Amino acid sequence: MTDLNASRRRAGIAACLGAGTAVLAGAFAAHALRDRLGADAIAIWRTAVDYQFWHALALLGIAVLAVEPAPALRWATRAFVTGIILFSGSLYALALGAPRAIGMLTPLGGLAFVTGWACLLAFYLRARLR
Repeated sequence: MTDLNASRRRAGIAACLGAGTAVLAGAFAAHALRDRLGADAIAIWRTAVDYQFWHALALLGIAVLAVEPAPALRWATRAFVTGIILFSGSLYALALGAPRAIGMLTPLGGLAFVTGWACLLAFYLRARLR
């Protein structure tokens, strides 16, 4: 069995769940929603899948980076997971016909994504050179 620290494990689990559900969401749209949603709704859904998948890959990168505990990486993980839930989740809901008010969550999710990238920047700025 492989030993991982808690940060790596959490980020790795979040990456796997995020990427796996992005693949499922993309397949669901391609097969089950293709004839039920208009082109605009499919485009919204695709944007949600794309952002979810890219940020799941970012979470995988954090899992690789988190060899030693680093608060910036923990915060980046939290921010990316929050971004996936708020940004992609609200877009999925909007594509399926949720009330437009749900769209107020989308920019909050985008802000969470930016926060996650800022946390990664902070990690690299604080890292020591060898």
